[in-house]
Amino acid sequence: MQAPTSADRQLLDKLRHHVEAIYHDTAIELETCELAVQLQRLMRLENTAAEPQQHVNHWSQRDAIVMTYGDTLLREGEAPLVTLKKFFDDYADEVVTGVHILPFYPWSSDDGFSVLDYSSVNESLGDWENIAAIAEDYRLMADLVINHCSGRSLWFENFLRGRSPGKDYFFTASPDDDLSAVVRPRTSDLLRKVETFEGAKYVWCTFSHDQVDLDFRNPEVLKQFVSIIRHYLDNGVRIFRLDAVAFLWKVPGTSSLNLEETHELVRLLRTLIEYAVPDALLITETNIPNRQNLSYFGNANEAHCVYNFSLPPLLVNALVTGDCSHLKMWMMSMPPAQNGTAYFNFIASHDGIGLRPAEGLLSDGELEALVETMRNFGGHVSYRALEDGQNKPYEINISLFDALQGTTSGADGWGQERFVCAHAIMLGLEGIPGIYIHSLLGTRNDYDRVENSGHYRAINRHQWDYDQLVAELDSQGSAHGKVFTRIKDLLQIRQRQAAFHPNATQFTLHLGDAIFGFWRQSFDRRQSVFVISNVSDRVLPLMLSDINLIGTDDWADLISGTQFHSREQVIDIQPYQTLWITNAAGNEGV
Repeated sequence: MQAPTSADRQLLDKLRHHVEAIYHDTAIELETCELAVQLQRLMRLENTAAEPQQHVNHWSQRDAIVMTYGDTLLREGEAPLVTLKKFFDDYADEVVTGVHILPFYPWSSDDGFSVLDYSSVNESLGDWENIAAIAEDYRLMADLVINHCSGRSLWFENFLRGRSPGKDYFFTASPDDDLSAVVRPRTSDLLRKVETFEGAKYVWCTFSHDQVDLDFRNPEVLKQFVSIIRHYLDNGVRIFRLDAVAFLWKVPGTSSLNLEETHELVRLLRTLIEYAVPDALLITETNIPNRQNLSYFGNANEAHCVYNFSLPPLLVNALVTGDCSHLKMWMMSMPPAQNGTAYFNFIASHDGIGLRPAEGLLSDGELEALVETMRNFGGHVSYRALEDGQNKPYEINISLFDALQGTTSGADGWGQERFVCAHAIMLGLEGIPGIYIHSLLGTRNDYDRVENSGHYRAINRHQWDYDQLVAELDSQGSAHGKVFTRIKDLLQIRQRQAAFHPNATQFTLHLGDAIFGFWRQSFDRRQSVFVISNVSDRVLPLMLSDINLIGTDDWADLISGTQFHSREQVIDIQPYQTLWITNAAGNEGV
C-alpha cells in the first residue's frame, strides 16, 4: 500500500476537524478519525496529489448559466434531454457556458424536489448518457436536494419498517417540543404523524408532508450524500446547488435555521469536492434575509457562490415604481466577493420572486404594493406561517415577462423594454449571471399549468413544443424571437468586456432615484464600463460629466454603438434604456 502523501494527511486533518465540529454535541458515539477516513474513501481521495489552491476564480466574464427543467422543451419521439442539448447547440452555444438542469431524478412531487432515487435519471427525461453529453459541452449544474427526500422513497419506506438503508435517516420530534421559534417557508404543519415498526412517530417536514427532512445527526446520512456527490462528479456535474441547505440541521427550541452545524457541513462538502475536482463549485440556495444569505460565503471556505436573492424583488420593485433608491442602497451595502467566491445573480427562477430577501430593505407597505401590482399582472402569492399564527406573503409567482408588463399604475406599452432593461442591469453587475430559460425566451404566465397542477409555481414552468418554439425564434415579428435576440446580443457583448469579470471592481453611482448606475473596472484598470439605466417611463437627461468620464479617453455605448466625444455632452436616456458606456482603449469589443 502506498504511504500517505502530505496532501493526504492535510485532507484527513481537515476532515477530522469538520467532523468534530459537526458532531461535538450529539448523542451519537463515533470515532471521528474513522469517519474522516470513510469520507475520504467514499470520495476516492486516497493518495491525494496536492492541496487545492485557495482564492482562485474558476469563472470569467464569458460565463453565463441557463437554468431549466429537463423537460421544458418537448419534441415528439425524442428524449427531452436530447432536445434540450439540441436547443443549446443550435441557438445558444456561443453565449451559454453552463446549464443548470433542475432535479432530473425520479420524484413524487414539487416538480423534482421530492426525490425518490438520487442515483437515477428520470426515465421520462433520458439517461445518464444524455446528462454526460450535456456535461461534455457545457458546465453542468445539478441540484443536491440535501435537506429532505420523498415520503415515498425507499429510504422512507425502510424508515417505517425499521430496515436499512433508511432506518435512522429521518428527523423526528415530539409535538410537546418547543417548536415555536422554527422558521420555515410554509403554512402546513411542521410535524407529520406516521406509523413505524416502533409505533407512532412525528417526522419533521420543513416544506411539505411528502418532503421529509433527513437527520444529519446520523453520520450514515452524511456518507450517503458523499457517495451521491461522487456519483454526480463521475457523470460530469461540476456545480452543485445545495437546495434549501439553510434548514439542514435542526434543534428543537431554536429557529433550526442557519445553525453552526449547517455551516460546518457546507465547509466539509466544499473540502471534499475541491480535493476531488479543484474547479468544481458549490452554490448555496438560501432564500432568506440578505445578511443571513451572505453568511454562506463563510471566510471564503463555504460556498463558492451564493444566490443573490435580494436582487429580484428589489430590481422588479425599481422598474415598476420608477424609483431605484432601495436597489441603490442595497447595492451600496453589499461587500465585494473575495477572490474564489462570487455572487450568483438571477432575476427569475423556477420558483418565484422571493419576498423574505427584501425584508428590512422594503417596508411592509412597499411589499404590499409590490404584491398587489403583481396580482394585477396575473401573478399569485404564496404564504408562510409566522410564530403568532398569522400568514405573511413569502413569494410572488409570476413569469418575469408579465411581472414587468407595466408599473404600479397598470400595464403599458413598455413591457419588452422594461424586461430587457432588467437583464442589461443584471448582466452588468458583479457576479455570475444565471438566466432562467423562460426569461431567455420571453415566456408568459401559464395559467393552464397552474389549473392542471394546483400549484402557483407552475405559472412560470411552461413546457414548449420545440418545433413551435423554433418557429417563434426564427420569426422576425415574434415577441419571443425579439427578446431572445436582444438578450443574446447583450450576452455576446458582455463576454468581451474585462470590466464585466464577476470579481471586477464595482462602485455605485448617485444619479437620482430614476437613473440606476454603477461603475465596473477591470483588474488591470484599463477598461471601465459605466452601466446607466433609466428605470422610469420618462425620457431623462444625463450629463456625462456626472459619471466622471476621463476626458482623455474616447467613450462609446457598447449596446447602441453611440460615440461620445465630450464630457460636457448631455444625452437623453429613453424610458428603460440601458447604456454600457466604456472607454474604447480598454475595451476588447469596440
